[in-house]
Amino acid sequence: MKRPLSLRCLAALAVVALASTACGRSGQGDAPSSSSSRVSDSRSAAEMLPEPYRKEGVLRVATAVGYPPMEMYKPGTTELTGVDPALAEAIAGRLKLRVELTNAAFDGLIPGLTSGRFDLVMSSMTDSAQRRRAVDFVDYFRTGGVIMTKKGNPQAIASLADLCGKNVVLAKGSSNLRIGEEQNAQCEEKMRISQSEDAPTGLLQLDSGRAVATIVDYPVARMFSEKKSGAYEVLPKQYGTAPWGIAVSKSQTGLRDAVRTALQELIDSGEYRKILDTWDVGDSAVTEATVNDGQ
Repeated sequence: MKRPLSLRCLAALAVVALASTACGRSGQGDAPSSSSSRVSDSRSAAEMLPEPYRKEGVLRVATAVGYPPMEMYKPGTTELTGVDPALAEAIAGRLKLRVELTNAAFDGLIPGLTSGRFDLVMSSMTDSAQRRRAVDFVDYFRTGGVIMTKKGNPQAIASLADLCGKNVVLAKGSSNLRIGEEQNAQCEEKMRISQSEDAPTGLLQLDSGRAVATIVDYPVARMFSEKKSGAYEVLPKQYGTAPWGIAVSKSQTGLRDAVRTALQELIDSGEYRKILDTWDVGDSAVTEATVNDGQ
């Protein structure tokens, strides 16, 4: 924008900056800054839902495909599938709403949410302090990043420190990029870091030999290592373990609390764990729906 920036424009740019930092793959008013307890309300999620959403009858949920098994297209189609679309459908069901899923660029998710284009964002997004300056999170998943190499780990990489001096590919805008950059700051011989659009395109650099390692969220790493069992090695240690959250506009505390109650209902009924187990990510399940519980 070449015109002089107004305070509103500067604020909007700040939101964009917040959105592009930190994924598993990123005025507070009466909203609590952190809460690990259930909503002290005996009503069901559908009863708690603010009237405008009931009247509209639709829950608009945005995600960014390219992070299987969390969010992806069904093969040969543009139909969204994966853990996040399945959970979005289940949450909308508890709220007695029809879900409307939209694929968008990851760095445009939070700006789209704060501008009112979407009601929720579900896209393997880490609940970070920086992002909580712009949005609230209902935390629904907990995981970390793991190092992936070619099968057999030919460079004998055992830890983040072993990435120093090597070609490493990391997904742009992700918490794993931050983990790599923080390690790189400690390296005497710096990594040569390239940034991929997402985890799958990053793995192509391992396939071609352009990179010797990447850092990928554990559920994604496990899926790709199983999908191509002879191609990759997944190191066991997880780094930066943190909750992933469903992002909600800070102005929509009523929706946030209804979503948290809906998630808790799914946890209590066993439906939540069934969805995660369907995609083989049950190890990252939470036992309680919380709000803004990240670090």
